[in-house]
Amino acid sequence: MKTNNTTIELKDIFTNVLNQYNIRPENISIIQNEGLKTLWKFTNRNQKMCLKRFRHTKEKITFSVNAQRHIYKKGGKVPNVYPNSQGEYITEYMGQLFVLYEWIDGRDLNFTRTNDFNDGIEGLGAFHSISKGYIAPEGAKISSKLGRWTEQYSSMKKRMLKWKDIALTDRTKGSYKVYLECIDDIINLCDKAITALEQSSYNKITTIDLHESSLCHQDYGSGNAILSEKGIFVIDLDGVTYDLPARDLRKIIGKRAEKRGKWDIDDINLILNHYEKTNKLTLEEKEALKIDLMFPHWFFGTIKNIFSKNKQVNPGKIAKIAKLEKEKLAVLNQWKI
Repeated sequence: MKTNNTTIELKDIFTNVLNQYNIRPENISIIQNEGLKTLWKFTNRNQKMCLKRFRHTKEKITFSVNAQRHIYKKGGKVPNVYPNSQGEYITEYMGQLFVLYEWIDGRDLNFTRTNDFNDGIEGLGAFHSISKGYIAPEGAKISSKLGRWTEQYSSMKKRMLKWKDIALTDRTKGSYKVYLECIDDIINLCDKAITALEQSSYNKITTIDLHESSLCHQDYGSGNAILSEKGIFVIDLDGVTYDLPARDLRKIIGKRAEKRGKWDIDDINLILNHYEKTNKLTLEEKEALKIDLMFPHWFFGTIKNIFSKNKQVNPGKIAKIAKLEKEKLAVLNQWKI
């Protein structure tokens, strides 16, 4: 659903929503306006706030907003969420959904800078640690990936095999040709990860009540971590889900390896050293992370653009990511948990 409101319409919407909070704002600015998703920044009695218009369903927002409230109440570094005059944390206006947040003064962490990256990793550990204990309220659409990795791995493998059949129909197409050249090695990597997961302690450590699990951000990095005078704040919790900390760590480690064009065991250990300053991982959790890094998530993410999104992908990019995936086993085998 796309909404291209004019400036006047956005001003009217903003004013009418804030009337439900009995707020008379000052210094109003629109800091993001992408279709339905809109962010207004303003001041209320010398306090900076942010009103956010969502594109998600109320059930989904209920889960993430209350997760954020849970973390804030425990002393976690996330923005506060403010209720409207009816005591509700999600405000409805003209069929649209809004939430009012505390504005955090500071600067975005730049994850390409060493000090910022290290601080960001420590902030992620603190976030995971304090997020435990969340019980979603009635009416929330619960998001959980806990215990579902085997199912996810198998599903991704099946899709790649299906795409192999499609690629076989036209070997002259550049992207298909490269895909066929590397897919058997990639499927072998899938099988190794699936076998390792089945033989690990994964089922044991994920057979727990949801509130015993950490919450994963799923999109942590530059733009979602702010350095303020009070420390590292985590923002934009819209996609939080119950899962092992490995989910966020795998994405960060993999993205870093992809940008550098190589896997580095020393870099992985450095990341974990900083992470464990704020959230100590068990041996079983480290084992799960190692297995999740083994699965070819990055190859899948690249190739699905061709087969699921009908986008063009340069054959050279496919070959490069396949090479990166195949080279990581030797590095991961050096990792002594």
